[in-house]
Amino acid sequence: MTNDLTSAIIYFLIALIISTIIIYVVTKAFGEKEGIGTAIIAALTGAVIYALAAFFLGGGIIAAVLAGIVWTIAIASLYNMGWLKAIITAVIVWIVAIVVGMFLPTLGGPF
Repeated sequence: MTNDLTSAIIYFLIALIISTIIIYVVTKAFGEKEGIGTAIIAALTGAVIYALAAFFLGGGIIAAVLAGIVWTIAIASLYNMGWLKAIITAVIVWIVAIVVGMFLPTLGGPF
């Protein structure tokens, strides 16, 4: 049990760091002035939103779409940007996260 909890914490922290970096880089590319702290909050917010959607709706596409919509609203609010810019930002973050995820080794490994 301890090993499972430790693995989950390590996985969460690594995913949070990677997500934060991706959000920070993408929002900076769009000219946003907020710092890394806002990117951390955005990454944590996204994790909580997706976890709640998955808990209440299951891990399917409906949960992912609804979580994506709510997270886009959160991005718009955190970065004080318009809806179109928030949607484009969220989509680019999502695409970059998928690409980065394809190149990173899996964390499940031999734990």
